[in-house]
Amino acid sequence: MPEGDTVWRTAQRLHAALAGTPAALVDVRWGEADEAPLVGAVVDEVVPRGKHLLHRFTTGWTLHTHLRMEGSWRVEAAGSEAARRSLRRSDLRAAIGNDQWTTLGLRLGELDVVPRTEEHRLIGHLGPDVLGDDWDPDLVARRLTGQPAGTSIAAALLDQRVLAGVGTFWASEALFAQRLHPWRDAGGLPAETIAALVTRVHELMDRGKEHAVQSSTGVLRADRRSWVHGRSGLPCRRCGTTVRVAPLGRAGPDRVFFSCPSCQGGLAPTDDGQAQGPLGSGRRTRR
Repeated sequence: MPEGDTVWRTAQRLHAALAGTPAALVDVRWGEADEAPLVGAVVDEVVPRGKHLLHRFTTGWTLHTHLRMEGSWRVEAAGSEAARRSLRRSDLRAAIGNDQWTTLGLRLGELDVVPRTEEHRLIGHLGPDVLGDDWDPDLVARRLTGQPAGTSIAAALLDQRVLAGVGTFWASEALFAQRLHPWRDAGGLPAETIAALVTRVHELMDRGKEHAVQSSTGVLRADRRSWVHGRSGLPCRRCGTTVRVAPLGRAGPDRVFFSCPSCQGGLAPTDDGQAQGPLGSGRRTRR
């Protein structure tokens, strides 16, 4: 799922293409969502809120979207062949355009058209945005240390009610950087440990938001972008131990989480210690 840094960059592109111009093209293809309040309205701004996007119009209406796992927004030159092709796609969910640019929301996971005064119904549950003006590291630290017993620090970082924008990439990378075991109870960690982790999350995402691809290492080459995320079965870049992957959460819609057992204090509770091949290889053998 695209994380806060990706959504931040998407908002920047959409804002640059649309802000200050009337919407000459409005095409919303989402259930009962009514596009009428947006037609011809001037786009005031496009802003991110965690993993959510808000197209705000000067008429007081908002187009809210969420990319979920597969969604994206594209920006194409108005009238171009690429724009015309995209407008014919069966997975197009929204299109907003002006005389210069056509923006296209494909495979979106959520879409709503609401008065701006009702945005809270959609995003009011979110914690401080890691990349937003409302970022409050002290509040986030208090929320992390106040988690119920049994809540892992990895799960707490991914809880959008605690802080908004973090996904498995940045959570895995931040916990590795801080040498923290992802399955430790959040509420049992010392306050100074939590504070340092919150600082690290912000630093990594703030630096990473400027790049077109996610990278915690500072290297943009595909095979060098992460320390542990996506690297199960491969040697840890720090110590050489094999990086592990394990489910995070209840059985069913599990998220998987990556860590180095040597650098981060051991295996996951559900990790049986069997050898793991590189992600996607399907190889699983006993040591």
